[in-house]
Amino acid sequence: MTAPTTEAEDAPAASWASVRGGAGDRIFSGAALLAGLSILAALAGVFIFLAIKGVTGFTKPAEVYGPHAESFVGYVVPLLVGTFTASIIALIIAVPLAFGIALVISHYAPRWIAAPVAYVIDLLAAVPSVVYGLWGAFYLAKKLVPMHQWLHDHLGPIPVIGHLFGEPSPAGRTLLTAGIVLAIMILPIITAITREVFSRTPRLHEEAALALGATRWEMVRMTVFPYARSGMVSAVMLGLGRALGETMAVTMVLSVGFDLSWNVLATSSPTSIAANIALKYKERSADLLNVLVATGLVLFLLTFLVNFLARWIVGRSERRMAR
Repeated sequence: MTAPTTEAEDAPAASWASVRGGAGDRIFSGAALLAGLSILAALAGVFIFLAIKGVTGFTKPAEVYGPHAESFVGYVVPLLVGTFTASIIALIIAVPLAFGIALVISHYAPRWIAAPVAYVIDLLAAVPSVVYGLWGAFYLAKKLVPMHQWLHDHLGPIPVIGHLFGEPSPAGRTLLTAGIVLAIMILPIITAITREVFSRTPRLHEEAALALGATRWEMVRMTVFPYARSGMVSAVMLGLGRALGETMAVTMVLSVGFDLSWNVLATSSPTSIAANIALKYKERSADLLNVLVATGLVLFLLTFLVNFLARWIVGRSERRMAR
């Protein structure tokens, strides 16, 4: 005969998540709040410093900006062109490769191949940017000269696109070369994030698609991509942020120029904002330092807007999926 159970014994045991109000919970909550506020304080501090030190850089005399510009707008616009052009080239090259590698690792390759490939891709993120810059400037640039000439010969005569592929640089140290180096640098970031998102697709969704007769690619297209859309956007935006702020690699690869030209093969292609700051900081005067800080403020606002846009796109995608 079994002993009768009491009402207290029949009640389910309280989970750890429902037990609140302890000292440990208060300490953890306070530490998490402090960490979040410290990040916001650091961002605000950086913005205030750049604004105070760089506000006078917007209205300097024309001779401070050098022979290529007469105002701050004329000084910073070519730098923005170089920054965006190199970053867009990097995304065009890196994003399809990263998505393909992540998909192969998570859904196609056997484990004995996927694990080493993922490890090698992750190792690329540990390589210092100065190594990429040296490799791009002294090895890759020379190897790309024939490709630059081919692009000029075949795409240069086209009316609109031809402006991008004018007379190429004989040294190969161009925006296109810088974009390829940046693509290799952001490849591990995009691959790692998308690989994790792809691998977290609900297994039941994948099996249901296969059970209904879908091929492997149809299963990926109908279940994996919709589930991972927000993570894919986040990965691309993080890669774009890394490309926008990269300094040493772009500095070593690009020749310094301020010619507002869309020719990605030219010697006088504009450099990026970060590379220009690194190059001009050593020979700075007081006025030029204010100008460089002002360009840093522009880059700070640019990256902030990129990250804000990424967060908005991800949130919009998540709300659509929730419906």
